Amino acid sequence: MQSFALVFPGQGSQYVGMGKELCTEFRVARDVFTEASDTLGFDLASLCFEGPRESLDQTIFTQTAVMTADIAALRVFEAEIGLRPRIMAGHSLGEYGALVAAGAVDFSRALTLVEARARLQQDAVPLGKGGMAAILDMDPAALEEICAGVRNSMGPEGAVYLAINNGPTQISVAGLCPALDETIVRVKQAGGRGIKIPVSVPFHCELMAGAAERFAEVLGDMEFREFGIPVVPNCDPGSLYTPEKVRHLLVTQIRSLVRWHESVNRLSAAGVGMVVEAGPRKVLSGLIKRIDKNLVITNIEDLESLKKTLKVLNESAG
Repeated sequence: MQSFALVFPGQGSQYVGMGKELCTEFRVARDVFTEASDTLGFDLASLCFEGPRESLDQTIFTQTAVMTADIAALRVFEAEIGLRPRIMAGHSLGEYGALVAAGAVDFSRALTLVEARARLQQDAVPLGKGGMAAILDMDPAALEEICAGVRNSMGPEGAVYLAINNGPTQISVAGLCPALDETIVRVKQAGGRGIKIPVSVPFHCELMAGAAERFAEVLGDMEFREFGIPVVPNCDPGSLYTPEKVRHLLVTQIRSLVRWHESVNRLSAAGVGMVVEAGPRKVLSGLIKRIDKNLVITNIEDLESLKKTLKVLNESAG
């Protein structure tokens, strides 16, 4: 069987109904949602399965909900397929799913960290003052130059930064709303396209510096266990997580560029021929296809995708 990587999606992959089918069919998935509800003190399963969408889309709920759906898919994968990935990664929030999957931290403890992280990010910039935009058909270096020009010309309102590098033609920027509007104008003038993303938080940029500092206090001197499976960090894809580096990497990630393009290249360099996405929707599958067309990509989020993944893995073994 060819070796494979396991990846976990983050915020933006949520939808009402995520995880419901797996919970209906598998006790291990139900147990994950029960543990999450007990840890958080509210009925997370009801929010994920029934909505309303407006609540599910609030950062303080989205992050814990997506992580729970990721881990429910992971537990079903472990129970029904039971194969060991060679390496793992997660997209932003999804890194916490990878830490749990690697055995570095318990699910309930990781969930409380994610809840604190979400609140700190939400509170870092006043509601309505910041956001993000997806930039298409722009070279990263050219886009960085545009962002620097906006910062230099607009003063305090010009805060805008590269935030997520999702692939060769898709980069997200984060910043204050006036700066985002000006960046989109300049991108269009340069031949690219810019589209506002429906989020109210300018994630993964210097506007999150205060949130990162406070999150370091939340982590304190928390200890992490050894990693049973290597995990690639978004903010430093050239390295791997270790128990000693977890706190630094999680804090750095909050205010730093998500280098997903490089993370996928690191997975390929590890010798995997397949990637399995565990969690809602197939956002990462689409991104990975555009980065490395040689990788076989499959996912687990419901019964149909589980059966397909099992078939693909069996075929690779044959």
